[in-house]
Amino acid sequence: EVQLQASGGGLVQAGGSLRLSCAASGFTFRDYAIGWFRQAPGKDREAISCISIKDGRTYYADSVQGRFTISSDNAKNTVHLQMNSLKPADTAVYYCAASRYATGSSQVGAYQYWGQGTQVTVSS
Repeated sequence: EVQLQASGGGLVQAGGSLRLSCAASGFTFRDYAIGWFRQAPGKDREAISCISIKDGRTYYADSVQGRFTISSDNAKNTVHLQMNSLKPADTAVYYCAASRYATGSSQVGAYQYWGQGTQVTVSS
């Protein structure tokens, strides 16, 4: 059974940091890309970062470039998203997802498996 378990969300003040983790199981981790998405109330789900487990290539949305860092711990089948300099606009439910397109994608439809989401709230 494929499982993606997202964790690490919480309440933080603007300028603070959080580290999200996505623990994966039930599939061959190295053959997939892992993406992080977020969805704020009333808005579409947007891709913010992804990483190709096979070759380490990464993608960042313009809105998080320079503030967020994605990394993978292949020994633990886990992907982390380090979020620094957080802004109130970063408030959303954050989801991790796995894509068979091993090079990664920013498209929601490219991801076959989704975790349950973790809430990130940034206060001003």
